[in-house]
Amino acid sequence: MGNRSSLLLREEEIAQIQQETGFTPNQIERLYSRFTSLDRGDCGTLSRDDFLRIPELAINPLGERIVNSFFQGDEFADRVNFRQFMHVLAHFRPIKRNKENKLNSREEKLRYPPQRPKLTHGYCGAIW
Repeated sequence: MGNRSSLLLREEEIAQIQQETGFTPNQIERLYSRFTSLDRGDCGTLSRDDFLRIPELAINPLGERIVNSFFQGDEFADRVNFRQFMHVLAHFRPIKRNKENKLNSREEKLRYPPQRPKLTHGYCGAIW
């Protein structure tokens, strides 16, 4: 893969994602590298199946719920682009007292994920 990730992310995009999510440029580049390695079709988006190819998620009892957290709301149909991927990950970052970030505030963490438990196969399928 080499330096592929830094060739496809422009400095402006990195700065914008940093401002939106609170991740450092180094973290963004590392996550972009991981994102592109999961994107087997080189289409710039990930599907549920792409996520489930991660061995740790495939064997995790909460794996399906973790994957579903990337596909919530109307704007997240059946594929997730890198910016959407980063926005979801921002919810899981530790809160830093001196840095304000809308995606990573205490209030947002309490609201995330916004969907209610769904009944699946006769039982309540949510742990959130």
